[in-house]
Amino acid sequence: MARFHGRSLGGAISIAALCAATALTGCSDNNDVNVGDGNDNMAPVLTRAQDSRTYAVDEDQLEFDALDGVSTERYTGVLDGAGYRVEVPENWNGLLVMYAHGYRGEGPDLTVDSPAIREYLIASGYAWAASSYSTNFYDVRTGVEDTNNLALNFADITGEMAPTKIYIMGVSMGGHVTAAAIEDETAASANHKVSYSAAMPACGVVGGGDTEFNYLLNFTFAAQKIAGMGPTMFPNTDFDQESIDAVLWDTVPSFTEQGVPTEDGLLLEDVARQLTGGDRPAFEQGFRGGYYNIVMGTGGRDGTVNGILARDSTTNAEFIYQFDSDEDLTDAEQMFNDSILRVTADPDANPAQPDGLRWLPRVNGEFSIPVVSLHGLGDLYVPFLHEQVYRQRAEANGNGDMLVQRAIRSAPHCDFTGAELVSGFQAMVDWEQNGTKPEGDDVLDADTVADANYGCQFTSETRAGIAACPTP
Repeated sequence: MARFHGRSLGGAISIAALCAATALTGCSDNNDVNVGDGNDNMAPVLTRAQDSRTYAVDEDQLEFDALDGVSTERYTGVLDGAGYRVEVPENWNGLLVMYAHGYRGEGPDLTVDSPAIREYLIASGYAWAASSYSTNFYDVRTGVEDTNNLALNFADITGEMAPTKIYIMGVSMGGHVTAAAIEDETAASANHKVSYSAAMPACGVVGGGDTEFNYLLNFTFAAQKIAGMGPTMFPNTDFDQESIDAVLWDTVPSFTEQGVPTEDGLLLEDVARQLTGGDRPAFEQGFRGGYYNIVMGTGGRDGTVNGILARDSTTNAEFIYQFDSDEDLTDAEQMFNDSILRVTADPDANPAQPDGLRWLPRVNGEFSIPVVSLHGLGDLYVPFLHEQVYRQRAEANGNGDMLVQRAIRSAPHCDFTGAELVSGFQAMVDWEQNGTKPEGDDVLDADTVADANYGCQFTSETRAGIAACPTP
């Protein structure tokens, strides 16, 4: 079976050796402050940029209108610095759905979304609640804690009884929040503890932050190298997307026009295909679409996830870049791997915290409730690779039977129809309530994933530029 992601180059490269050999920046511990405990034992106290940022809830944005012809009780407010929306139907079934939103960027204003399947939830008798989180940036720790906190305060906010069961769903970074919220490590270390009954992450960072941010490093490094412009340092401050694109594209991708790659661009497409999950439908449309620019926009960053961590966490030290799915490296592939800049993460970049969750909560595949996960095959921003890593981790921990994954034949990030989301949610609930395990897709067998009709079973609508599925 062809593999989908990197394998070891051999021995790990030490930070000291790497810094000495390549004169990398970002290799020092300058943000460590040593604090004594009175017994001559010095412990490093790490500071990070996120600790000094301030945020404010946009309370005007919290208000939301009733659905046409539907009577519900709607609540908005601020809970411990996080805005929230809560809605309870007249025929409430006693079940609560927590919704975790995606990445909000780097601004100071906190906003909240209603779930895309809100109308279905209300019509089916579910109450739902959504938090803005009390911070922005990629702060999954805060997302988990604030979502859990809101769930625990549902009865106080609404005056209703406590829910009999709580489900959780989320998209993109909210998928990371969802997956992290049900992990054993979260159950042990979160300040606000919630026992969820089932979960549905969609287009989520279910492979964890390590998978996502190493992928972004690998993609942007490969683009720069193929264009003949480095990288020569880390952080990669000589990253110039406009110059790189001039080499890689005859027509640069956008959200309105598919890109047309040059010969060099086709090589990056081959590398990116292997980086993101291997041969599969919809990949080309995703690579040549507008999210290419979102991925490339991460080039040049350090490994602190924009200040969520205090030390560099990204690495390509043991990764093998490939142009195709054949594990045997060609001379060209070997040369590529021998010559690309290697970066090693600080092993203590994301340590356990004494006051709750890690700064970037882990997704270890350690959970014991039904999980139904949805992912677009062509998603370039949070690639299908995440589903493969999630499956591998769940299987390694003996939890594979609790995970069902569904591939959707879409290219943009988080591109789902309402029918696809509702189908996934219904399958999750039926599994949890009745023990009926739903069908899913095999995400690890390379031949299965590469089949031209892969993803047809759970895709409800043919997307532009992607081949239609056979008529049943």
